[in-house]
Amino acid sequence: MSGSSARSALLRRARTTVASATAFTAAAVGLWTGLGGTSAHAASAVPTPDHVIVVVFENHAYSQVIGSSSAPYINSLASGGANLTQMYAETHPSQPNYFALFSGSTQGITDDSCYTAGFSSAANLASEQLAAGRTWASYNETLPSQGSTTCSSGNYARKHNPWFGFSNVPTSTAKTFAQFPTDYTTLPQLSFVTPNLCSDMHDCSVSTGDTWLKNNLGAYATWAKTHNSLLVVTMDEDNRLAGNRIPTVLYGQPVTAGSTSATTYDHYDLLRTLEDGQGLSAHAGNAASASDITGIWAS
Repeated sequence: MSGSSARSALLRRARTTVASATAFTAAAVGLWTGLGGTSAHAASAVPTPDHVIVVVFENHAYSQVIGSSSAPYINSLASGGANLTQMYAETHPSQPNYFALFSGSTQGITDDSCYTAGFSSAANLASEQLAAGRTWASYNETLPSQGSTTCSSGNYARKHNPWFGFSNVPTSTAKTFAQFPTDYTTLPQLSFVTPNLCSDMHDCSVSTGDTWLKNNLGAYATWAKTHNSLLVVTMDEDNRLAGNRIPTVLYGQPVTAGSTSATTYDHYDLLRTLEDGQGLSAHAGNAASASDITGIWAS
């Protein structure tokens, strides 16, 4: 087991212990209030946004982005939204982390090589969303055409788009970024936006990615602030020099502006939070034992 995987397992066990103790306490309190009062747990529940967009950037540690003059827009989202200061990826290199975030498991993927499209039928965020009668899409910059399963094309790389690995996710839900709507009310209830290899900071600078985010999703972020919607900005992994600690920012009306959380979270916790925010009863893979992100939501 790698150092980062061992750390994740240790932290998950510690969180499980704390959660069990908390659950016992909550049950006792619930029993007490049930005798003559009402329980008020809703304040800490995950909200249900009308629209959620998740954007994943590449290969930068927390300190390379948060507090950096190279990322003024992301830092403005952090100050006007929520900043997770102890968020971690699962492993290295990139591709397994995308599968982890999307399906609660790396699905046996250990490298960045091109996998067989539709190789897995495991549950994942999109399949759960669609099974529940909800809407889903991905918007992939430089994807040659809607639903294309090509491995690479110019600055496009399928290794950053895990939905193509699942037979239970229609390839037609993978759209080009040119199909991203200007009328945000027509967005799916849940979507991922994948910048290409330059825009996502992989081949180009933090500044390039930050500017791309502002230019392409800044208007959505502003709209989300007044339309019960959410923008999540995270990273697949760090630069291999920071224990896989990555920046993650949440912004929109459901988020308390200027909030931070120092609770240790990882991709599985983010997946769990996205599932619960969609009202899904199912949880894919390790999301079933993960924790919701809390302490940042507006009451």
